[in-house]
Amino acid sequence: MERLNIKLLHGFDAGHEFGTSYCSQPFRLGLNLNGVRLKQRKLNPAFFNPMKVKAEFKMNLARSLTPALWIALSAVAFSPLSAHAQSCQTSSDLDDATRTTITAAGQRYFGMATRGDVTSMRQNAIPSLASDFSGIEATVRDHERDLAAAQATLKGVFLLDGSTPSPHAEFYCGVFGKSGQTSNSAVFYLDNLPAGKYGVVLFDANSPQGRTMFSLILQQVGTDWKLGGLYVKSAQVAGHDSDWFLARAKEYKTKGQMHNAWFFYTQARLLVSPLPFMGTLATDRIADEAQSVQPADLPVAKTVDLAASTATYKLISIFPQPVGNDLDLIVKYQAKDISNSNQTYSSNVAVIKAIATKYPEVRDAFAAIVARAVDPTGRDYGTLLAMKDIK
Repeated sequence: MERLNIKLLHGFDAGHEFGTSYCSQPFRLGLNLNGVRLKQRKLNPAFFNPMKVKAEFKMNLARSLTPALWIALSAVAFSPLSAHAQSCQTSSDLDDATRTTITAAGQRYFGMATRGDVTSMRQNAIPSLASDFSGIEATVRDHERDLAAAQATLKGVFLLDGSTPSPHAEFYCGVFGKSGQTSNSAVFYLDNLPAGKYGVVLFDANSPQGRTMFSLILQQVGTDWKLGGLYVKSAQVAGHDSDWFLARAKEYKTKGQMHNAWFFYTQARLLVSPLPFMGTLATDRIADEAQSVQPADLPVAKTVDLAASTATYKLISIFPQPVGNDLDLIVKYQAKDISNSNQTYSSNVAVIKAIATKYPEVRDAFAAIVARAVDPTGRDYGTLLAMKDIK
């Protein structure tokens, strides 16, 4: 991949934002990634910032819970009133007919994706997704090599039943212990979710290219389970899996390089979960570990000021992003206007140099720094400099 100055007018899709192209809009329920909150905002919410898409309604990713909050919130989450509005069944909870129907639908859509049959996928999608299918088409196209010879292994089936609309839907699936999640539990966090029944089908797609996580969101329409969203992500980025990033995070922590540790914990968490709005025991453990190294001077759930040259910039987010076999550091900051590309380029270079100066440890962990100036409409203009070129 040729590494050049990058001009981005509409921002990456969610998959690029996470560092690997893997998702189309889930449900096509109008995912707006600006409002994401991960486990008590312990992990950088800026991984999901910003992507705006047109849809019928909005669904924001939400937050997970610290163990200390489980007792208090469980009383609400599992109250009779809440149970009527939101419930979740795992594969073992479902009756045979329902489990078989949802699984068969998932396998059918998986087969269509492996054949590149996006026409059939679109014909079987919910109306709001079918009306703008470009995200699904791009996802399938981007992972053509990963999926072409892939064999599917079913990893999980969930039925999310929300009988009434909810501004903050939290679906608790499986068995929970006194400290929260267990090895067979999961939680889905969805904001502004309309009433309906939704199936989540998780596959591992194993091929000569490696392991790919293939996740489908289905919505029940009559007796059919229609395609509502698709997530495809490699279990590795830059040639490394979640365990590798977790080990590097711990090494950086031992060295006292807390910024690098934070970034690598964040990447480890993203690789361990197939869906960004799904919490598991593994994601919660990583989030708990990451909290111990979270630097106060990073823009996590807040903006921070960065002095660069003669100006001060407000940083929106800083996060790692794999590009091929490299791992780059992405820095987003507020800009009033990006129409003057020469001026914005100069500002980007100033921000890149200031980041490398303020956080010198990142020179050892990343191949390049990318600065993205983001205007009030969400459009951005990006500039990349390799570490060796940052003086």
